[in-house]
This record gives sequence, C-alpha cells and structure tokens, in this order.
Amino acid sequence: GGRPSAVQAAVLAASTAITALLYSVYRQKSRVARGLEGARKVRLDGDLRAVLLEAPGRCVPYAVIEGVVRSVKETLSSQFVENCKGVVQRLTLQEHKMVWNRTTHLWNDYEKIIHQRTNTTPFDLVPAEDGAGVTVRVMKPLDAAELSLETVYEKFHPSVQSFTDVIGHYISGERPKGIQETEQMLKVGTTLTGVGELVLDNATIKLQPPKQGMPYYLSALDFESLLQKQESSVRFWKILTVVFGFATCAILFFLLRKQYRHHREKQHLRQMQEEFRQAQERLMNTEGGETLKNACVVCLSSTKSCVFLECGHVCSCHECYQALPEPKKCPICRQGITRVVPLYNS
Repeated sequence: GGRPSAVQAAVLAASTAITALLYSVYRQKSRVARGLEGARKVRLDGDLRAVLLEAPGRCVPYAVIEGVVRSVKETLSSQFVENCKGVVQRLTLQEHKMVWNRTTHLWNDYEKIIHQRTNTTPFDLVPAEDGAGVTVRVMKPLDAAELSLETVYEKFHPSVQSFTDVIGHYISGERPKGIQETEQMLKVGTTLTGVGELVLDNATIKLQPPKQGMPYYLSALDFESLLQKQESSVRFWKILTVVFGFATCAILFFLLRKQYRHHREKQHLRQMQEEFRQAQERLMNTEGGETLKNACVVCLSSTKSCVFLECGHVCSCHECYQALPEPKKCPICRQGITRVVPLYNS
C-alpha cells in the first residue's frame, strides 16, 4: 500500500526527534559561542576600577579577565603532596569493576563515584606583574561551567580477592577491580581566564556568575583557546544536525515516493477499468438484442472482452473477470492472471 508501515513511521518520527534535539543543542552552543565572542575584554590593572565606575550600574554583564590565583585567607594543603597549596581541593573515590552483560556475553568496565568532597577557600585574581594593587574576588567558583583543576595525586588500590570471592563474583555477574583515589586542586599561582559578570561592590571588585544565563568560566586556557574550544563544539553539533537532517529528508523522500508510485498505480488501474467499461458498452451497442455468438464462458450472456496474460486465453467478459476470486486464475487453464488486456472486436 501507499501508507508507510509502523516501522517506517517510527523511524521517521525518531529521526525527526533526534534532528530537532541536535538542532536545539546546536542553537544553544552557538548562542554560547556568540556570547563568548562578544564578551568585553578588560585588563586587570589600575584602570579597572575607573572602567567599572563608568559602566551602567558599576557592572559589566559579561567580561573576560585574566589573572593569577592568590588566596585571601589560609590556603588548602594537599593531603598527599608536600608543599602543594591551593584554593580549591577535590577528593574523589571511584569504584572500578567489571559487569557481565547478558546480551553481549561480555565483561564491560563500569565506574562509579562512591565519595567526593570539594573544599574551597576565598581567593582573588591578581595581575601577573606585582605592584599593580588591583584584585578581583572570585565568587562561587564551583558554579563555573569549566573549572580547571589539576590532578596532583592519583592512586589505584586493587581489590584483593580469594578463590571463594572469584566464584561469587562470577555467579553475581560483578567482578570488582579496585578503588581509584584522586586529588585535584586549583593551585595558588595558577593563571586563570575568568568569564562572567564583573561588578564593583563598594570597594571590592567581584567576578561572579552572569545573570543572563550565559556560562561562567574559570579556565586555565587563554581566551583565544577557550573561544576556539567552544567554536569546535559548535561545528561538531552542526555536523551532527546536518547528518541527521539529511537522513530525515531521505526517509521522508522515500515515503513520499512510495506513496506517489502507489497513487500512479491506482490511477492506471482506474484508467484500465474505464477502458473495459467503454469496450463493454461498445460491444453491447453493436450486438443489440441479438444472441451473442462470442459469449463469455462464465455467464454465457456477455461478449468475451478480456485477454488473460500470460496464458493468452480469451474466455471472459469484464464483469466476470472482476467477480473472479483472489488470486485471480484463468477459468480455462487455472493459470494465475498477471495482466489483463481489453479485447476489441472490429
């Protein structure tokens, strides 16, 4: 038939939904990249306070500033590395194990964070050159979409298993591998690129998450590298959207072409039926009320007007042909009828 099957309709709907989702992500990534490209670049120097005083509301809604991390109060010390000081510390315990997949009959790696703790202390961004005397207080660093933390310690503790444990793991379908312990820190002295709302609050200059819904960045990359990273993400999602869009269009074209061909076949069938009807009318008008010599073998009252192919027998009128049960077979030889040609008697 011309209508798409349930599977074809489901594939078209799924492809359309995926394309719409990818396009939505692409639009969001593109908006972020455009906003980052249009962010105002300010220098961390003696003129920064004057710039904020001249800005409306003493605020730059989306600004880019680079500086060096300096602790305001006491610094955080690494638990594993001596003389390693920072302002953000993240301790993570991650479980590693193998899980049996009953579908593929393979052991798959599985990772799960079983404990994570993050410690912070207030810190500022200061100029790389000493003596400038200007600082920017960084607010809510954990809200940053990209917070560059350096891994200062990492150790894997393999699990010790007895023979009984191994048997139990094979029965349960889970085989522990061990626990990975990781410590990440934002070290004092790290150069950061901050992108967010820059505001002058009394005598303190603050960098905080923007209010327009734009992302907040505290990245170890320079601004150009950060912008290129976002643009690469935009290109990736754009390519995915185009690929799935073409796939959706191809599926839709296939279904429309199938429906068009079905419509053409129905139109051709109606045309053939009309030709049969006209031929039958001509035969009836020609014969009048006289007895038909070339009578249909089925009804014995109408004139033979059909040539059955591929057998070639001429034995039936059009009405009797239509009355034949499906699949239609020749009344003479019982061979399947693949095509019918109208017969005209001159």
